[in-house]
Amino acid sequence: MAQWTEIKISVNVRDIDKASDIANMVVPYGIYIEDYSALEEQVRQIAHIDLIDEDLLKKDRSEALIHIYLEPDVSPAEALAFLSERYTAEGIDHRIDTSFTVDEDWRNNWKKYFNPTPVGKKLLIRPTWRDDYDPEGRVVLNIDPGLAFGTGSHETTRLCLETIEKYLKAGDTVLDVGCGSGILAISSLLLGASTAVGVDIDEVAVRTAVENAELNKVSERFTAIHGDLTEKVSGKYNLVVANIVADAIISLSKGVKEFMDPDSVYIMSGIIDTRGDEVAVAVERDFQLIGRYEDNGWVCLVAKAK
Repeated sequence: MAQWTEIKISVNVRDIDKASDIANMVVPYGIYIEDYSALEEQVRQIAHIDLIDEDLLKKDRSEALIHIYLEPDVSPAEALAFLSERYTAEGIDHRIDTSFTVDEDWRNNWKKYFNPTPVGKKLLIRPTWRDDYDPEGRVVLNIDPGLAFGTGSHETTRLCLETIEKYLKAGDTVLDVGCGSGILAISSLLLGASTAVGVDIDEVAVRTAVENAELNKVSERFTAIHGDLTEKVSGKYNLVVANIVADAIISLSKGVKEFMDPDSVYIMSGIIDTRGDEVAVAVERDFQLIGRYEDNGWVCLVAKAK
């Protein structure tokens, strides 16, 4: 029987909400959290009893654990690098361990929790295995997240999609830095962009983005690049979007102007709210901020070149 990789992340309980949000960006089928900081109170509320197993009472109350499971044919290297980078950038002390566990059909069980989801005013994200949906006049984005990040369920992705809808004009050219499954670039094409380029450092993500472009019949207008940020990018774009970690946005913003025209729009997300002001200050050195949107602890910034 095939073996899955289990990634176990240890963090301080005070950081569990932000740490779990970041962990949930790695896999589309959910995570498992152990947090015993309020064990007695939770047991009384749920079971209305005071008797608790001694092994549970011995658990470390100051530490919480997050469990992630990766499919048998996935190298954990990219996920480990992603998690470590994000946690370090957000100042979350962490320890990451890996082990192996037996495949118990998690490959398909998670799919029942991924439903057709309306986003903004025009878009409906539809997982490829769901046929029981009514688009109600919305543009349908067919998505198979595969092994890449990006299902549209996370706040950062929704913020980006809603913001793209606000600022995208028909015929625009789009650059998506850190494209993951391609959801932002492909949505832009479905919403009226003429062409889109997606770039990601993860080869699996690039492959998944190409497959999703084919699935949505926009592959002739979509180009996928395997590379770090904009190192292999050329040309000018009307809309640049980056749904990545705060530090990477700060780094990217120093040179991204060369890919923009004076009227181009720059959309940035993946920013935890505690770092929103810091990123805004850094971006304002070269850009004029024209919008700021927030959702459940995450920030999306919109700017134009000065």
